[in-house]
Amino acid sequence: MVKLVLVRHGESIANAENIFTGWNDIGLSKRGIEEAKRAGELIKQVENFNPTHIHTSLLSRAIETANIISEINDILYLPITKTWRLNERHYGALRGINKDKAREIFGNNQIKKWRRGFDEVPPLAKDSLNDRRYDSIDPNILPKAESLHQTQKRLMPYYYGQVASHLLLGQDQLIVAHGSSLRALIKKLEQIDNKEILNLEVPNAEPIVYTMDSDLKIVDKKILS
Repeated sequence: MVKLVLVRHGESIANAENIFTGWNDIGLSKRGIEEAKRAGELIKQVENFNPTHIHTSLLSRAIETANIISEINDILYLPITKTWRLNERHYGALRGINKDKAREIFGNNQIKKWRRGFDEVPPLAKDSLNDRRYDSIDPNILPKAESLHQTQKRLMPYYYGQVASHLLLGQDQLIVAHGSSLRALIKKLEQIDNKEILNLEVPNAEPIVYTMDSDLKIVDKKILS
Protein backbone atom coordinates (compact mmCIF):
# COMPACT_ATOMS: atom_id res chain seq x y z
CA MET A 1 0.00 0.00 0.00
CA VAL A 2 1.09 3.55 -0.72
CA LYS A 3 -0.25 6.91 0.46
CA LEU A 4 -0.98 10.12 -1.42
CA VAL A 5 -1.82 13.16 0.71
CA LEU A 6 -3.46 16.23 -0.83
CA VAL A 7 -3.67 19.57 0.99
CA ARG A 8 -5.24 22.83 -0.09
CA HIS A 9 -3.27 25.81 1.21
CA GLY A 10 -4.36 27.65 4.33
CA GLU A 11 -6.61 30.69 4.03
CA SER A 12 -5.06 33.36 1.85
CA ILE A 13 -5.53 37.10 2.27
CA ALA A 14 -7.75 37.00 -0.85
CA ASN A 15 -9.83 34.14 0.61
CA ALA A 16 -10.40 36.28 3.69
CA GLU A 17 -11.47 39.21 1.51
CA ASN A 18 -13.73 37.02 -0.70
CA ILE A 19 -11.81 37.84 -3.87
CA PHE A 20 -11.28 35.73 -6.99
CA THR A 21 -7.59 34.92 -6.90
CA GLY A 22 -6.56 32.37 -9.52
CA TRP A 23 -2.99 33.04 -10.62
CA ASN A 24 -2.65 36.25 -8.60
CA ASP A 25 0.14 35.64 -6.10
CA ILE A 26 -1.35 36.19 -2.66
CA GLY A 27 0.16 35.11 0.65
CA LEU A 28 -1.45 33.43 3.64
CA SER A 29 -3.51 35.36 6.14
CA LYS A 30 -2.74 35.03 9.85
CA ARG A 31 -5.55 32.52 10.07
CA GLY A 32 -4.11 30.71 7.05
CA ILE A 33 -0.76 30.32 8.77
CA GLU A 34 -2.48 28.75 11.78
CA GLU A 35 -4.50 26.49 9.49
CA ALA A 36 -1.31 25.33 7.77
CA LYS A 37 0.21 24.54 11.16
CA ARG A 38 -2.87 22.53 12.10
CA ALA A 39 -2.68 20.65 8.79
CA GLY A 40 0.93 19.83 9.57
CA GLU A 41 -0.02 18.43 12.96
CA LEU A 42 -2.82 16.36 11.43
CA ILE A 43 -0.45 14.90 8.83
CA LYS A 44 2.02 14.10 11.59
CA GLN A 45 -0.58 11.73 13.04
CA VAL A 46 -1.06 9.74 9.81
CA GLU A 47 0.31 6.25 10.37
CA ASN A 48 2.92 4.92 7.97
CA PHE A 49 3.08 8.10 5.89
CA ASN A 50 6.66 8.67 4.83
CA PRO A 51 6.70 10.93 1.76
CA THR A 52 9.74 10.99 -0.49
CA HIS A 53 8.76 14.10 -2.46
CA ILE A 54 6.66 17.24 -2.07
CA HIS A 55 4.82 18.83 -4.99
CA THR A 56 3.36 22.33 -5.01
CA SER A 57 2.53 25.23 -7.32
CA LEU A 58 4.42 28.40 -8.19
CA LEU A 59 2.11 30.47 -5.97
CA SER A 60 3.19 31.72 -2.55
CA ARG A 61 0.15 30.61 -0.56
CA ALA A 62 0.73 26.97 -1.51
CA ILE A 63 4.51 27.16 -1.11
CA GLU A 64 4.18 28.76 2.34
CA THR A 65 1.73 26.03 3.39
CA ALA A 66 4.05 23.29 2.09
CA ASN A 67 6.96 24.79 4.02
CA ILE A 68 4.99 25.01 7.26
CA ILE A 69 3.79 21.41 6.92
CA SER A 70 7.32 20.27 6.11
CA GLU A 71 8.81 22.01 9.14
CA ILE A 72 6.24 20.52 11.52
CA ASN A 73 6.82 17.04 10.09
CA ASP A 74 10.63 17.35 10.04
CA ILE A 75 10.75 16.82 6.27
CA LEU A 76 12.28 20.10 5.13
CA TYR A 77 15.12 18.02 3.68
CA LEU A 78 12.85 16.37 1.11
CA PRO A 79 13.00 17.42 -2.54
CA ILE A 80 10.19 19.81 -3.45
CA THR A 81 9.00 20.50 -6.99
CA LYS A 82 7.18 23.75 -7.75
CA THR A 83 5.25 23.67 -11.00
CA TRP A 84 2.75 25.90 -12.78
CA ARG A 85 0.77 22.74 -13.58
CA LEU A 86 -0.38 22.63 -9.94
CA ASN A 87 -1.33 26.32 -9.95
CA GLU A 88 -4.84 27.33 -9.08
CA ARG A 89 -7.26 27.49 -11.96
CA HIS A 90 -6.81 30.70 -13.97
CA TYR A 91 -9.89 32.83 -13.36
CA GLY A 92 -9.21 35.18 -16.28
CA ALA A 93 -10.85 38.59 -16.05
CA LEU A 94 -12.45 37.66 -12.73
CA ARG A 95 -9.07 37.80 -10.97
CA GLY A 96 -9.01 40.43 -8.24
CA ILE A 97 -12.79 40.99 -8.26
CA ASN A 98 -14.82 40.57 -5.08
CA LYS A 99 -17.09 37.53 -5.51
CA ASP A 100 -20.19 39.35 -4.28
CA LYS A 101 -19.51 42.18 -6.74
CA ALA A 102 -19.05 39.63 -9.53
CA ARG A 103 -22.46 38.12 -8.68
CA GLU A 104 -24.04 41.58 -9.00
CA ILE A 105 -22.44 42.02 -12.44
CA PHE A 106 -22.86 38.56 -13.96
CA GLY A 107 -25.62 36.97 -11.88
CA ASN A 108 -25.39 34.26 -9.24
CA ASN A 109 -26.19 31.43 -11.67
CA GLN A 110 -23.40 32.36 -14.08
CA ILE A 111 -20.86 32.73 -11.28
CA LYS A 112 -21.87 29.32 -9.95
CA LYS A 113 -21.29 27.80 -13.42
CA TRP A 114 -17.86 29.42 -13.70
CA ARG A 115 -16.85 28.40 -10.18
CA ARG A 116 -18.31 24.91 -9.90
CA GLY A 117 -18.92 23.61 -13.44
CA PHE A 118 -16.50 21.47 -15.41
CA ASP A 119 -16.44 23.10 -18.84
CA GLU A 120 -17.45 26.71 -18.19
CA VAL A 121 -14.64 29.20 -18.97
CA PRO A 122 -14.62 32.65 -17.29
CA PRO A 123 -14.02 35.78 -19.41
CA LEU A 124 -10.44 35.88 -20.69
CA ALA A 125 -7.89 38.13 -19.03
CA LYS A 126 -6.99 41.04 -21.30
CA ASP A 127 -3.43 41.31 -20.04
CA SER A 128 -0.63 38.78 -20.49
CA LEU A 129 1.28 37.44 -17.52
CA ASN A 130 4.28 39.59 -16.69
CA ASP A 131 5.89 37.49 -14.01
CA ARG A 132 9.40 36.06 -13.88
CA ARG A 133 8.18 32.75 -12.48
CA TYR A 134 6.76 31.91 -15.92
CA ASP A 135 9.71 33.06 -18.03
CA SER A 136 10.86 29.52 -18.82
CA ILE A 137 7.40 28.38 -19.97
CA ASP A 138 6.22 28.62 -23.57
CA PRO A 139 3.79 31.58 -23.52
CA ASN A 140 1.62 29.79 -26.07
CA ILE A 141 0.58 27.22 -23.46
CA LEU A 142 -0.06 29.65 -20.61
CA PRO A 143 -3.79 30.30 -20.15
CA LYS A 144 -5.71 33.57 -19.98
CA ALA A 145 -8.66 31.78 -18.35
CA GLU A 146 -9.49 28.14 -17.66
CA SER A 147 -12.41 25.84 -17.10
CA LEU A 148 -11.95 23.10 -14.53
CA HIS A 149 -11.60 20.70 -17.46
CA GLN A 150 -8.72 22.72 -18.92
CA THR A 151 -7.11 22.86 -15.48
CA GLN A 152 -7.32 19.08 -15.32
CA LYS A 153 -5.75 18.70 -18.77
CA ARG A 154 -2.66 20.74 -17.88
CA LEU A 155 -2.36 19.12 -14.46
CA MET A 156 -2.65 15.42 -15.26
CA PRO A 157 0.57 15.06 -17.33
CA TYR A 158 2.48 16.23 -14.25
CA TYR A 159 0.56 13.88 -11.98
CA TYR A 160 1.21 10.85 -14.17
CA GLY A 161 4.84 11.71 -14.88
CA GLN A 162 6.02 13.02 -11.51
CA VAL A 163 3.60 11.77 -8.84
CA ALA A 164 2.05 8.48 -9.98
CA SER A 165 5.46 7.27 -11.16
CA HIS A 166 6.72 7.51 -7.56
CA LEU A 167 3.55 6.02 -6.09
CA LEU A 168 3.98 2.98 -8.36
CA LEU A 169 7.39 2.46 -6.73
CA GLY A 170 5.75 2.40 -3.31
CA GLN A 171 6.88 5.93 -2.42
CA ASP A 172 4.38 8.11 -0.52
CA GLN A 173 3.79 11.58 -2.01
CA LEU A 174 2.56 14.93 -0.69
CA ILE A 175 0.80 17.51 -2.90
CA VAL A 176 0.06 20.99 -1.57
CA ALA A 177 -2.00 22.98 -4.05
CA HIS A 178 -5.29 24.85 -4.52
CA GLY A 179 -9.03 24.36 -4.34
CA SER A 180 -9.71 24.06 -8.06
CA SER A 181 -6.54 22.27 -9.07
CA LEU A 182 -7.18 19.68 -6.36
CA ARG A 183 -10.83 19.37 -7.42
CA ALA A 184 -9.60 18.64 -10.95
CA LEU A 185 -7.22 15.97 -9.68
CA ILE A 186 -9.75 14.40 -7.31
CA LYS A 187 -12.30 14.22 -10.13
CA LYS A 188 -9.89 12.07 -12.10
CA LEU A 189 -8.71 9.95 -9.16
CA GLU A 190 -12.23 9.20 -7.96
CA GLN A 191 -13.85 9.16 -11.42
CA ILE A 192 -16.45 11.74 -10.40
CA ASP A 193 -18.87 12.62 -13.19
CA ASN A 194 -19.38 16.12 -14.57
CA LYS A 195 -22.58 16.76 -12.61
CA GLU A 196 -21.36 15.46 -9.26
CA ILE A 197 -18.21 17.60 -9.42
CA LEU A 198 -20.48 20.60 -8.78
CA ASN A 199 -20.87 19.38 -5.20
CA LEU A 200 -17.20 18.76 -4.43
CA GLU A 201 -15.58 21.29 -2.14
CA VAL A 202 -11.98 21.14 -0.95
CA PRO A 203 -11.68 23.15 2.29
CA ASN A 204 -8.53 25.02 3.22
CA ALA A 205 -5.90 22.99 5.08
CA GLU A 206 -7.90 19.78 5.60
CA PRO A 207 -5.54 17.00 4.44
CA ILE A 208 -7.02 14.28 2.24
CA VAL A 209 -5.27 10.93 2.73
CA TYR A 210 -5.59 8.31 -0.01
CA THR A 211 -4.33 4.79 0.52
CA MET A 212 -3.74 3.04 -2.81
CA ASP A 213 -2.91 -0.48 -3.90
CA SER A 214 -0.11 -1.47 -6.27
CA ASP A 215 -2.26 -0.45 -9.26
CA LEU A 216 -3.02 2.92 -7.66
CA LYS A 217 -6.63 2.02 -7.05
CA ILE A 218 -8.00 3.83 -3.99
CA VAL A 219 -8.68 1.46 -1.13
CA ASP A 220 -9.23 4.09 1.56
CA LYS A 221 -9.83 7.83 1.82
CA LYS A 222 -9.76 9.97 4.93
CA ILE A 223 -10.29 13.72 5.30
CA LEU A 224 -8.51 15.08 8.37
CA SER A 225 -10.11 18.00 10.16
